[in-house]
Amino acid sequence: MTAYRFDPVDLEQVRSWGRLTPGQRIQVMLDARELAVGFIRGRLRQQYADLSLGELNLKVLEEIARVQRTPPGP
Repeated sequence: MTAYRFDPVDLEQVRSWGRLTPGQRIQVMLDARELAVGFIRGRLRQQYADLSLGELNLKVLEEIARVQRTPPGP
């Protein structure tokens, strides 16, 4: 049995993105990024409840930088 690393591609979703204007596609990407950063910030807020907003934002940036340095793989 093959284990999927990612969910199968939703072709209807891909088609709907194809119908968007370039500006709308960028907005979808920015919205997705904002959601992901919000999830990271929320998780870090639970771990470091005593940090100020500025310190928390630095932790978010550290987390994103760490993930970018992590090589892809299973």
